[in-house]
Amino acid sequence: MRIVGYCLALLLAAVLAGGSALLTAGGASAQPEAITAKVTGEAIQKVGFRAMIQKEAIMFNLAGSARNNPDGTVTVSLQGDKDRIDQILAAIRTGSKTSSKDNTVAEAPAAADPNLKTFTVFGWTSTTRNITNPYDLVFPLRPANDQISRKDAKAVWNTIAQGALKGDDLAKFMKHLDDDD
Repeated sequence: MRIVGYCLALLLAAVLAGGSALLTAGGASAQPEAITAKVTGEAIQKVGFRAMIQKEAIMFNLAGSARNNPDGTVTVSLQGDKDRIDQILAAIRTGSKTSSKDNTVAEAPAAADPNLKTFTVFGWTSTTRNITNPYDLVFPLRPANDQISRKDAKAVWNTIAQGALKGDDLAKFMKHLDDDD
């Protein structure tokens, strides 16, 4: 009976490995698309909006960046699978629980950069945590081009923030670890 169970476990592992290899190969062979976008909305700065965008990028394993602009808009670049880009753009339009809803996204095609392997939020701060020193939060793409859960994406984001923050800012972050920005 043990041998049958062992054989079934090996077979299952082989099927799962083959399936993930197919997904990775399929994602790698597809030509990545790239866009840049300017986001406007009533409340999209100092409300955790760029962190929400980065968590979406982590979930869908997309490269790019998000940056606040002096005029109150946010510039976003996304690179990867078109369907995943479209899903993030939909989330950006919808907004988060703390940002404005029905945001406007003016997007334009961009040239894909085969060397871009990260998604970066430039100059992240946190109003709710009283973190005023700006930090660049960098997510390195996963080798497997898979999609992970929203909960797992948040855990990855928290790890990225913990690795970037220093001193008192890190202590403030840890005190409010479950906050959404």
